[in-house]
Amino acid sequence: MDIRNELNGQLRIVIVGHVDHGKSTLIGRLLNDTGSLPDGKVEQVHEMSRKRGMPFEWAFVMDALQAERDQGITIDTTQIHFKTEQRPYVIIDAPGHTEFLKNMVTGASQADAALLVIDAAEGALEQSRRHAFLLHLLGVRQVAVAVNKMDRVDFDQYRFEAVSHEIRAYLAELGLHTSTVIPIAARHGDNIVTRSDKAPWYEGPTVVEALDAFRPQQAPTELPLRFPLQDVYKPDDRRILAGRIESGRLRVGDTLRFSPTGATATVVSIEGWNHSQPIVAAQAGQSIGITLDKRIFAERGHVAHHEEGAPHVTHRLGVRAFWLTSEPLAVGKTYTLKITTGEHRVTVESITAVIDIEDLSSTPAKAVHRNEVAEVVLRSRSPIAVDLASALSRTGRGVLIDGHDVVGGCIVVEVDEGPTASANTTEVSHAVTADERNAANGHKGGVLWLTGLSGAGKSTLAMALERALFDRGWQVFVLDGDNVRNGLNAGLGFSAEDRAENIRRVAETAKLFADAGVLVIASLISPLQADRARARAIGGERFHEVYVAADLATCESRDPKGLYRRARAGEIPDFTGVSAPYEAPESAELTIDTGAVTPVEALGELLDYVDGAFGRNALKRGRV
Repeated sequence: MDIRNELNGQLRIVIVGHVDHGKSTLIGRLLNDTGSLPDGKVEQVHEMSRKRGMPFEWAFVMDALQAERDQGITIDTTQIHFKTEQRPYVIIDAPGHTEFLKNMVTGASQADAALLVIDAAEGALEQSRRHAFLLHLLGVRQVAVAVNKMDRVDFDQYRFEAVSHEIRAYLAELGLHTSTVIPIAARHGDNIVTRSDKAPWYEGPTVVEALDAFRPQQAPTELPLRFPLQDVYKPDDRRILAGRIESGRLRVGDTLRFSPTGATATVVSIEGWNHSQPIVAAQAGQSIGITLDKRIFAERGHVAHHEEGAPHVTHRLGVRAFWLTSEPLAVGKTYTLKITTGEHRVTVESITAVIDIEDLSSTPAKAVHRNEVAEVVLRSRSPIAVDLASALSRTGRGVLIDGHDVVGGCIVVEVDEGPTASANTTEVSHAVTADERNAANGHKGGVLWLTGLSGAGKSTLAMALERALFDRGWQVFVLDGDNVRNGLNAGLGFSAEDRAENIRRVAETAKLFADAGVLVIASLISPLQADRARARAIGGERFHEVYVAADLATCESRDPKGLYRRARAGEIPDFTGVSAPYEAPESAELTIDTGAVTPVEALGELLDYVDGAFGRNALKRGRV
């Protein structure tokens, strides 16, 4: 694209609608009737149609792929430069077939305004509504509607008004501004460039007049600076940071901050390609390189901006996503989120709701299926510099990628700004601070110490909790009493001293895991108050004790390992609860009686406690 045209008022219009509602025909006719077709193109289409034994088809004017001509459907987005007397345009023809919605997302994401095509006889079908919702999702706010094939309903005014009322009401619910609804017959050119005498009752604009009535949104040059880095070049002794300015302006001498690192530097020069004269300023839409007054760490995906009007830096963001593939989006799945030049590995933390595109109602869900729209919370291991789509659409919308495939489009609707490297001021021995680990993980590290008699259900509960938290994307690990006895503490016996040492080693190991940001679930009988007190002292404020309180009779009736039977037979000396004491906690942070509740209820209680003690609310409080 020629950036000079864009800066002089060029608008990008996306054409969308249900398959066979006539988008390609409309564009072909529009180009022909405005004199925008190259010489010989119409004759070429006549010849193609003749060879296929078909009537003349205007859609073939712009269908560039042989496969499209053979199938009669558009399978990719096509961009065509086009001019009216008012200004230049780029028309983006987006596919209407369900199978090709992925490409439609790509096309619509580049548009400033949209023309939605609807068949007069069929009205706004489900896919028409889905496309309208996608326009809303991708931040396209100006929409005109062309009710096509009016010749097939004899230019009936009442039919037109019914379709017009239906689509206007739906677009209004989405918050989209519908400038006009136009009755057209694209094949015959009615109301495309010139007014048709077949609809004397219609007094509104033609398609060309409707397009010319679109007004540019706020000029990107007047918005806050966003300069995402594409690459760093070293052609000589210079270090050139290259990219495209998405919004705002910059000048030589400006002090820039680079997110998410927070590094700052001053612009020494602006480098351009094939520029013989020095460049002192640049603005939105231009691809440039800059050199800085000092060497900082900056790489692809980092965003340069001024101190004022900075982007959000977050590990956790809420998005409105449109899902494109048969494999559903689910909690715990990991994808690549691509926003401008940045690519971030993100995990689905939660699905807030799935939105019904028919009535726009929201319902809770555990997964998002193909062609569904949902409110989703994503969490990234690395900090992301991002904007709300409502404020800066170019840096507030992106795509989700699985492997090499685009699987969804999304806009950012909410951010959760936690501590970042630039915000931390406390000196620590590690290069990565605890706050950074917490923000990256989306939860605090800590020690959840499960104590109780053998058979109380500690291991079962610990493993179920680990599974549930892992599926949510948590960093979590179980230190089970039997497992550590087979490895870390394999050399220890069961004397009082060895049992105390067993507890101490597990507590020290759990503390190291917690220091690394992991939530450690330690599942040990740990029968003595003194040993658990020592473990608490090692773990500090991050230590939380959970008493799994099943009575002896319940535990003995379960006897999953046959230990009580062997202890009663005298085969196991000093067995806790039979021949050795168990000292129940007096002030555990949580008590769960597995003899009185089901395993599902017990897990629910534990999850609720963990969420409050280590999850998002704990991070907001700044303490455990």
